[in-house]
Amino acid sequence: MQSFCHTAAYPKPVDVGTHHTLPDFIMNRGGVALRPGDGIIHSWLNRMLLPDTVGTGGDSHTRFPLGISFPAGSGLVAFAAATGVMPLDMPESVLVRFKGKRNAGITLRDLVHAIPYYAIKEGHLTVAKAGKKNLFSGRILEIEGLEDLTVEQAFELSDASAERSAAGCTINMSEESVAEYLRSNIVMLRWMQSEGYGDVRTIERRIKGMEEWLANPSLMRADKDADYHTVIEIDLADIKEPILCAPNDPDDARLLSDVAGDKIDEVFIGSCMTNIGHFRAAGKLLEASGKTIPTRMWISPPTKMDQAQLTEEGYYSIFGKAGARMEMPGCSLCMGNQARVADKATVVSTSTRNFPNRLGNGANVYLASAELAAVAALEGKLPSVAEYMAYANKIDSMAGEIYRYLNFDQMEKYVDKAASVIPTTAV
Repeated sequence: MQSFCHTAAYPKPVDVGTHHTLPDFIMNRGGVALRPGDGIIHSWLNRMLLPDTVGTGGDSHTRFPLGISFPAGSGLVAFAAATGVMPLDMPESVLVRFKGKRNAGITLRDLVHAIPYYAIKEGHLTVAKAGKKNLFSGRILEIEGLEDLTVEQAFELSDASAERSAAGCTINMSEESVAEYLRSNIVMLRWMQSEGYGDVRTIERRIKGMEEWLANPSLMRADKDADYHTVIEIDLADIKEPILCAPNDPDDARLLSDVAGDKIDEVFIGSCMTNIGHFRAAGKLLEASGKTIPTRMWISPPTKMDQAQLTEEGYYSIFGKAGARMEMPGCSLCMGNQARVADKATVVSTSTRNFPNRLGNGANVYLASAELAAVAALEGKLPSVAEYMAYANKIDSMAGEIYRYLNFDQMEKYVDKAASVIPTTAV
Protein backbone atom coordinates (compact mmCIF):
# COMPACT_ATOMS: atom_id res chain seq x y z
CA MET A 1 0.00 0.00 0.00
CA GLN A 2 1.14 3.52 -0.84
CA SER A 3 -0.21 6.84 0.41
CA PHE A 4 0.51 10.57 0.32
CA CYS A 5 -0.15 11.32 3.98
CA HIS A 6 3.19 13.18 4.33
CA THR A 7 2.83 15.42 1.28
CA ALA A 8 -0.84 15.98 0.38
CA ALA A 9 -1.68 18.97 2.58
CA TYR A 10 1.05 21.38 1.47
CA PRO A 11 2.63 19.82 -1.65
CA LYS A 12 5.77 21.08 -3.36
CA PRO A 13 5.89 20.95 -7.19
CA VAL A 14 7.80 17.65 -7.05
CA ASP A 15 5.08 16.22 -4.78
CA VAL A 16 2.34 17.14 -7.23
CA GLY A 17 4.15 15.22 -9.95
CA THR A 18 4.48 12.18 -7.71
CA HIS A 19 0.78 12.38 -6.81
CA HIS A 20 0.00 11.88 -10.50
CA THR A 21 2.51 9.16 -11.34
CA LEU A 22 3.02 6.96 -8.29
CA PRO A 23 -0.50 5.41 -7.99
CA ASP A 24 -0.32 3.81 -11.45
CA PHE A 25 3.19 2.55 -10.75
CA ILE A 26 1.98 0.89 -7.53
CA MET A 27 -1.22 -0.59 -8.98
CA ASN A 28 0.56 -1.95 -12.07
CA ARG A 29 2.65 -4.02 -9.66
CA GLY A 30 -0.34 -5.33 -7.69
CA GLY A 31 -0.21 -2.76 -4.88
CA VAL A 32 -3.06 -0.72 -3.44
CA ALA A 33 -2.76 3.01 -4.15
CA LEU A 34 -4.33 5.74 -2.06
CA ARG A 35 -4.99 9.29 -3.23
CA PRO A 36 -4.00 12.74 -1.95
CA GLY A 37 -6.37 13.66 0.87
CA ASP A 38 -7.31 10.07 1.72
CA GLY A 39 -5.41 10.24 5.00
CA ILE A 40 -2.80 8.30 6.94
CA ILE A 41 -1.48 5.04 5.54
CA HIS A 42 -1.61 3.17 8.87
CA SER A 43 -5.27 3.99 9.44
CA TRP A 44 -6.04 2.53 5.98
CA LEU A 45 -3.60 -0.37 5.92
CA ASN A 46 -4.83 -1.67 9.28
CA ARG A 47 -8.17 -2.32 7.60
CA MET A 48 -6.53 -4.70 5.12
CA LEU A 49 -4.90 -6.89 7.76
CA LEU A 50 -5.57 -10.54 8.49
CA PRO A 51 -5.13 -11.73 12.08
CA ASP A 52 -2.04 -13.80 11.20
CA THR A 53 -0.44 -11.06 9.07
CA VAL A 54 3.32 -10.58 9.26
CA GLY A 55 4.12 -7.26 7.62
CA THR A 56 6.60 -4.50 7.06
CA GLY A 57 6.64 -0.87 6.01
CA GLY A 58 9.03 2.01 5.53
CA ASP A 59 7.55 4.04 8.40
CA SER A 60 8.47 3.37 12.02
CA HIS A 61 4.76 3.41 12.91
CA THR A 62 4.06 0.31 10.84
CA ARG A 63 2.77 -1.37 14.00
CA PHE A 64 -0.17 -3.62 13.20
CA PRO A 65 -2.89 -4.09 15.84
CA LEU A 66 -3.49 -7.57 14.32
CA GLY A 67 -0.68 -10.00 13.68
CA ILE A 68 2.76 -8.42 13.92
CA SER A 69 4.87 -6.06 11.84
CA PHE A 70 8.51 -5.07 11.61
CA PRO A 71 9.32 -1.64 10.17
CA ALA A 72 12.36 -1.52 7.93
CA GLY A 73 14.39 0.67 5.62
CA SER A 74 13.08 1.33 2.12
CA GLY A 75 15.46 -1.18 0.51
CA LEU A 76 14.33 -4.05 2.74
CA VAL A 77 10.67 -3.06 2.33
CA ALA A 78 11.10 -3.15 -1.45
CA PHE A 79 12.80 -6.55 -1.16
CA ALA A 80 9.88 -7.88 0.92
CA ALA A 81 7.34 -6.47 -1.55
CA ALA A 82 9.11 -7.97 -4.53
CA THR A 83 9.89 -11.40 -3.08
CA GLY A 84 7.29 -11.93 -0.34
CA VAL A 85 9.97 -12.70 2.26
CA MET A 86 12.29 -10.72 4.53
CA PRO A 87 15.12 -11.75 6.86
CA LEU A 88 14.33 -11.46 10.57
CA ASP A 89 16.24 -12.13 13.75
CA MET A 90 13.40 -12.77 16.19
CA PRO A 91 14.16 -11.00 19.49
CA GLU A 92 12.92 -11.94 22.95
CA SER A 93 9.75 -10.44 24.40
CA VAL A 94 8.71 -8.14 27.22
CA LEU A 95 5.20 -8.82 28.55
CA VAL A 96 3.02 -5.96 29.82
CA ARG A 97 0.02 -7.38 31.64
CA PHE A 98 -2.85 -5.08 32.57
CA LYS A 99 -5.34 -6.17 35.22
CA GLY A 100 -8.35 -4.72 37.02
CA LYS A 101 -10.83 -2.10 35.90
CA ARG A 102 -10.13 1.33 34.46
CA ASN A 103 -11.14 4.34 36.58
CA ALA A 104 -13.53 7.00 35.27
CA GLY A 105 -11.78 9.71 33.28
CA ILE A 106 -8.80 7.52 32.44
CA THR A 107 -8.38 7.07 28.69
CA LEU A 108 -6.60 4.50 26.61
CA ARG A 109 -3.88 7.07 25.85
CA ASP A 110 -3.21 7.21 29.58
CA LEU A 111 -2.61 3.44 29.48
CA VAL A 112 -0.24 3.94 26.55
CA HIS A 113 1.79 6.32 28.72
CA ALA A 114 1.43 4.07 31.76
CA ILE A 115 3.82 1.61 30.10
CA PRO A 116 6.87 3.94 30.19
CA TYR A 117 5.67 5.40 33.52
CA TYR A 118 5.71 1.99 35.23
CA ALA A 119 8.92 1.01 33.45
CA ILE A 120 10.58 4.12 34.93
CA LYS A 121 9.24 3.31 38.40
CA GLU A 122 10.59 -0.23 38.19
CA GLY A 123 14.01 0.86 36.91
CA HIS A 124 13.61 -0.57 33.39
CA LEU A 125 13.68 2.82 31.63
CA THR A 126 15.57 6.05 32.18
CA VAL A 127 14.88 9.46 30.68
CA ALA A 128 18.43 10.79 30.92
CA LYS A 129 20.40 10.18 27.72
CA ALA A 130 23.67 9.50 29.51
CA GLY A 131 23.73 5.79 30.27
CA LYS A 132 20.25 5.43 28.79
CA LYS A 133 18.38 2.33 29.90
CA ASN A 134 15.46 1.04 27.79
CA LEU A 135 14.12 -2.44 28.47
CA PHE A 136 11.90 -2.34 25.36
CA SER A 137 14.58 -1.42 22.81
CA GLY A 138 14.91 -4.09 20.12
CA ARG A 139 12.48 -6.46 21.85
CA ILE A 140 8.90 -7.52 21.12
CA LEU A 141 6.31 -5.80 23.32
CA GLU A 142 3.48 -8.23 24.15
CA ILE A 143 0.36 -6.80 25.80
CA GLU A 144 -2.31 -8.76 27.68
CA GLY A 145 -5.33 -7.95 29.84
CA LEU A 146 -7.23 -5.58 27.53
CA GLU A 147 -9.09 -8.15 25.44
CA ASP A 148 -12.28 -6.04 25.40
CA LEU A 149 -10.65 -3.39 23.21
CA THR A 150 -11.75 -2.80 19.65
CA VAL A 151 -9.03 -3.16 17.02
CA GLU A 152 -9.02 0.63 16.50
CA GLN A 153 -8.30 1.07 20.20
CA ALA A 154 -5.62 -1.64 20.20
CA PHE A 155 -3.71 0.30 17.54
CA GLU A 156 -3.07 3.10 20.04
CA LEU A 157 -1.03 0.62 22.06
CA SER A 158 0.77 -1.08 19.17
CA ASP A 159 1.43 2.26 17.43
CA ALA A 160 3.15 3.65 20.52
CA SER A 161 5.52 0.66 20.64
CA ALA A 162 7.57 2.66 18.12
CA GLU A 163 8.20 5.26 20.83
CA ARG A 164 9.37 2.46 23.10
CA SER A 165 11.92 1.51 20.36
CA ALA A 166 10.42 -1.99 20.38
CA ALA A 167 11.09 -4.22 17.38
CA GLY A 168 7.42 -5.14 17.20
CA CYS A 169 4.23 -5.43 19.24
CA THR A 170 1.41 -7.94 19.66
CA ILE A 171 -1.82 -7.50 21.59
CA ASN A 172 -4.17 -10.18 22.85
CA MET A 173 -7.53 -9.49 21.22
CA SER A 174 -10.88 -11.23 21.52
CA GLU A 175 -12.24 -13.14 18.51
CA GLU A 176 -15.41 -11.03 18.78
CA SER A 177 -13.52 -7.74 18.39
CA VAL A 178 -11.50 -9.04 15.47
CA ALA A 179 -14.57 -10.47 13.71
CA GLU A 180 -16.41 -7.16 14.10
CA TYR A 181 -13.45 -5.37 12.51
CA LEU A 182 -13.14 -7.77 9.58
CA ARG A 183 -16.87 -7.67 8.78
CA SER A 184 -16.59 -3.89 8.63
CA ASN A 185 -13.45 -4.02 6.52
CA ILE A 186 -14.91 -6.36 3.89
CA VAL A 187 -17.56 -3.72 3.20
CA MET A 188 -14.93 -0.97 3.14
CA LEU A 189 -12.81 -2.90 0.63
CA ARG A 190 -15.82 -3.49 -1.62
CA TRP A 191 -16.57 0.25 -1.33
CA MET A 192 -12.99 0.96 -2.40
CA GLN A 193 -13.54 -1.19 -5.49
CA SER A 194 -16.74 0.74 -6.28
CA GLU A 195 -14.73 3.99 -6.02
CA GLY A 196 -12.16 2.80 -8.53
CA TYR A 197 -9.32 1.90 -6.14
CA GLY A 198 -6.91 -0.78 -7.22
CA ASP A 199 -5.30 -3.11 -7.67
CA VAL A 200 -8.73 -4.82 -7.84
CA ARG A 201 -7.32 -8.36 -7.74
CA THR A 202 -5.24 -7.63 -4.65
CA ILE A 203 -8.23 -6.16 -2.84
CA GLU A 204 -10.35 -9.16 -3.88
CA ARG A 205 -7.77 -11.61 -2.54
CA ARG A 206 -7.77 -9.84 0.79
CA ILE A 207 -11.58 -9.91 0.98
CA LYS A 208 -11.47 -13.67 0.37
CA GLY A 209 -8.87 -14.04 3.12
CA MET A 210 -11.10 -12.17 5.57
CA GLU A 211 -14.12 -14.27 4.65
CA GLU A 212 -12.09 -17.45 5.17
CA TRP A 213 -10.93 -16.27 8.59
CA LEU A 214 -14.50 -15.43 9.65
CA ALA A 215 -15.55 -18.94 8.63
CA ASN A 216 -12.77 -20.48 10.72
CA PRO A 217 -11.46 -17.94 13.27
CA SER A 218 -8.20 -18.38 15.16
CA LEU A 219 -5.83 -15.90 16.79
CA MET A 220 -2.15 -15.85 17.68
CA ARG A 221 -1.61 -16.65 21.33
CA ALA A 222 1.51 -16.92 23.44
CA ASP A 223 2.56 -20.43 24.46
CA LYS A 224 1.47 -21.31 27.99
CA ASP A 225 5.12 -21.82 28.98
CA ALA A 226 6.39 -18.71 27.15
CA ASP A 227 9.57 -17.27 28.62
CA TYR A 228 9.82 -13.47 28.83
CA HIS A 229 12.79 -11.22 29.40
CA THR A 230 10.66 -9.18 31.84
CA VAL A 231 7.02 -9.02 32.92
CA ILE A 232 5.51 -5.67 33.93
CA GLU A 233 2.12 -5.76 35.66
CA ILE A 234 -0.09 -2.68 35.71
CA ASP A 235 -3.18 -2.55 37.92
CA LEU A 236 -5.68 -0.23 36.23
CA ALA A 237 -7.20 0.66 39.60
CA ASP A 238 -3.90 2.35 40.54
CA ILE A 239 -4.12 4.82 37.63
CA LYS A 240 -6.22 7.65 39.06
CA GLU A 241 -5.18 10.59 36.89
CA PRO A 242 -4.01 11.22 33.33
CA ILE A 243 -0.44 10.40 32.37
CA LEU A 244 1.37 12.65 29.86
CA CYS A 245 4.78 12.57 28.24
CA ALA A 246 6.60 15.81 29.00
CA PRO A 247 8.66 17.97 26.62
CA ASN A 248 10.47 16.80 24.64
CA ASP A 249 10.79 13.06 25.10
CA PRO A 250 8.15 10.34 24.58
CA ASP A 251 9.83 8.37 27.38
CA ASP A 252 9.35 11.16 29.95
CA ALA A 253 6.00 9.95 31.34
CA ARG A 254 4.57 12.04 34.18
CA LEU A 255 1.34 12.35 36.14
CA LEU A 256 -0.89 15.33 35.32
CA SER A 257 -0.54 16.56 38.90
CA ASP A 258 3.23 16.93 38.32
CA VAL A 259 2.85 19.31 35.37
CA ALA A 260 -0.54 20.99 35.96
CA GLY A 261 -0.69 24.76 35.44
CA ASP A 262 1.79 24.99 32.56
CA LYS A 263 0.54 27.59 30.04
CA ILE A 264 -0.48 26.10 26.67
CA ASP A 265 -0.31 28.02 23.39
CA GLU A 266 -1.36 25.41 20.81
CA VAL A 267 -3.15 22.06 20.73
CA PHE A 268 -3.03 19.38 18.01
CA ILE A 269 -5.59 16.58 17.78
CA GLY A 270 -4.62 14.23 14.98
CA SER A 271 -2.08 11.61 13.77
CA CYS A 272 -2.34 7.83 13.41
CA MET A 273 -2.81 7.65 17.20
CA THR A 274 -6.34 9.03 16.80
CA ASN A 275 -9.65 7.62 15.61
CA ILE A 276 -13.15 9.05 15.29
CA GLY A 277 -13.94 8.60 18.99
CA HIS A 278 -11.20 11.05 19.97
CA PHE A 279 -12.66 13.79 17.78
CA ARG A 280 -16.18 13.23 19.09
CA ALA A 281 -14.91 13.43 22.68
CA ALA A 282 -13.05 16.66 21.98
CA GLY A 283 -16.08 18.06 20.15
CA LYS A 284 -18.43 17.27 23.02
CA LEU A 285 -16.14 19.07 25.46
CA LEU A 286 -15.88 22.12 23.19
CA GLU A 287 -19.65 22.18 22.66
CA ALA A 288 -20.42 21.90 26.37
CA SER A 289 -18.15 24.84 27.17
CA GLY A 290 -19.88 27.10 24.64
CA LYS A 291 -16.83 29.36 24.40
CA THR A 292 -14.15 30.27 21.91
CA ILE A 293 -10.86 28.64 22.75
CA PRO A 294 -7.95 30.93 23.81
CA THR A 295 -5.37 28.67 22.11
CA ARG A 296 -4.65 27.78 18.51
CA MET A 297 -6.18 24.34 18.00
CA TRP A 298 -5.44 22.06 15.03
CA ILE A 299 -7.86 19.29 13.99
CA SER A 300 -6.70 16.65 11.47
CA PRO A 301 -8.67 13.36 11.22
CA PRO A 302 -6.72 10.27 10.15
CA THR A 303 -8.87 9.43 7.09
CA LYS A 304 -11.36 11.06 4.75
CA MET A 305 -14.00 8.61 6.04
CA ASP A 306 -13.55 9.99 9.57
CA GLN A 307 -13.75 13.52 8.19
CA ALA A 308 -16.98 12.78 6.28
CA GLN A 309 -18.66 11.16 9.28
CA LEU A 310 -17.63 13.94 11.66
CA THR A 311 -19.00 16.49 9.20
CA GLU A 312 -22.31 14.62 8.91
CA GLU A 313 -22.62 14.49 12.69
CA GLY A 314 -22.02 18.23 13.03
CA TYR A 315 -18.62 18.12 14.68
CA TYR A 316 -16.93 20.30 12.07
CA SER A 317 -19.47 22.98 12.92
CA ILE A 318 -18.55 22.63 16.60
CA PHE A 319 -14.82 22.85 15.86
CA GLY A 320 -15.32 25.87 13.62
CA LYS A 321 -17.46 27.77 16.14
CA ALA A 322 -14.86 27.12 18.84
CA GLY A 323 -12.17 28.66 16.62
CA ALA A 324 -10.26 25.50 15.71
CA ARG A 325 -8.29 25.13 12.48
CA MET A 326 -9.28 22.10 10.37
CA GLU A 327 -6.55 20.36 8.39
CA MET A 328 -6.76 17.87 5.52
CA PRO A 329 -6.79 14.23 6.71
CA GLY A 330 -3.18 13.14 6.99
CA CYS A 331 -0.16 13.43 9.26
CA SER A 332 -0.29 17.25 9.53
CA LEU A 333 1.73 18.58 12.50
CA CYS A 334 2.83 15.11 13.57
CA MET A 335 5.40 14.96 10.77
CA GLY A 336 6.46 18.58 11.19
CA ASN A 337 7.40 18.82 7.49
CA GLN A 338 4.20 20.60 6.45
CA ALA A 339 2.40 22.87 8.92
CA ARG A 340 4.34 24.00 12.01
CA VAL A 341 3.41 25.45 15.40
CA ALA A 342 4.79 28.85 16.34
CA ASP A 343 8.42 29.06 17.41
CA LYS A 344 8.91 28.30 21.12
CA ALA A 345 5.20 27.49 21.59
CA THR A 346 4.09 25.16 24.39
CA VAL A 347 1.87 22.51 22.85
CA VAL A 348 -0.36 19.61 23.86
CA SER A 349 -0.44 17.04 21.07
CA THR A 350 -2.05 13.66 20.45
CA SER A 351 0.73 12.87 17.96
CA THR A 352 3.07 9.93 18.15
CA ARG A 353 6.22 11.63 19.40
CA ASN A 354 7.52 14.96 20.66
CA PHE A 355 11.20 15.09 19.75
CA PRO A 356 12.83 18.55 19.90
CA ASN A 357 11.87 20.84 17.00
CA ARG A 358 9.64 18.21 15.36
CA LEU A 359 6.38 20.18 15.59
CA GLY A 360 7.99 23.61 15.61
CA ASN A 361 11.31 25.36 16.24
CA GLY A 362 12.02 25.41 19.96
CA ALA A 363 8.52 24.11 20.73
CA ASN A 364 7.84 22.35 24.02
CA VAL A 365 5.41 19.53 23.30
CA TYR A 366 3.41 17.40 25.73
CA LEU A 367 1.86 14.15 24.49
CA ALA A 368 -1.61 13.50 25.88
CA SER A 369 -5.06 12.10 25.19
CA ALA A 370 -7.49 13.95 22.93
CA GLU A 371 -9.69 14.51 25.96
CA LEU A 372 -6.94 16.20 27.96
CA ALA A 373 -5.80 18.09 24.86
CA ALA A 374 -9.32 19.51 24.42
CA VAL A 375 -9.43 20.63 28.06
CA ALA A 376 -6.01 22.28 27.69
CA ALA A 377 -7.29 24.08 24.57
CA LEU A 378 -10.25 25.43 26.53
CA GLU A 379 -8.29 26.40 29.63
CA GLY A 380 -5.12 27.66 27.95
CA LYS A 381 -3.14 25.61 30.44
CA LEU A 382 -2.65 22.07 31.66
CA PRO A 383 -5.57 21.70 34.10
CA SER A 384 -5.39 20.37 37.61
CA VAL A 385 -6.63 16.80 38.08
CA ALA A 386 -9.86 18.15 39.63
CA GLU A 387 -10.40 20.54 36.70
CA TYR A 388 -9.78 17.77 34.19
CA MET A 389 -12.13 15.33 35.96
CA ALA A 390 -14.91 17.95 35.99
CA TYR A 391 -14.70 18.00 32.17
CA ALA A 392 -14.19 14.25 31.83
CA ASN A 393 -17.29 13.49 33.88
CA LYS A 394 -19.35 15.31 31.25
CA ILE A 395 -18.47 12.77 28.58
CA ASP A 396 -18.33 9.57 30.66
CA SER A 397 -22.12 9.32 30.58
CA MET A 398 -22.02 9.63 26.75
CA ALA A 399 -19.26 7.04 26.21
CA GLY A 400 -21.49 4.74 24.13
CA GLU A 401 -22.35 7.59 21.76
CA ILE A 402 -18.84 9.02 21.56
CA TYR A 403 -16.69 5.91 21.25
CA ARG A 404 -18.52 4.33 18.32
CA TYR A 405 -16.19 3.35 15.54
CA LEU A 406 -16.54 3.23 11.78
CA ASN A 407 -18.34 -0.07 11.31
CA PHE A 408 -18.81 0.21 7.57
CA ASP A 409 -21.08 -2.84 7.46
CA GLN A 410 -23.60 -0.84 9.50
CA MET A 411 -23.38 2.36 7.43
CA GLU A 412 -25.89 2.48 4.59
CA LYS A 413 -23.86 4.60 2.18
CA TYR A 414 -20.97 2.13 2.27
CA VAL A 415 -23.15 -1.00 2.26
CA ASP A 416 -25.06 0.21 -0.82
CA LYS A 417 -21.87 0.98 -2.75
CA ALA A 418 -20.30 -2.33 -1.68
CA ALA A 419 -23.39 -4.24 -2.84
CA SER A 420 -23.02 -2.75 -6.33
CA VAL A 421 -19.64 -4.44 -6.85
CA ILE A 422 -19.49 -7.72 -8.74
CA PRO A 423 -16.61 -9.71 -7.21
CA THR A 424 -13.91 -10.56 -9.69
CA THR A 425 -12.88 -14.19 -10.14
CA ALA A 426 -9.55 -13.28 -11.70
CA VAL A 427 -7.56 -13.45 -8.49
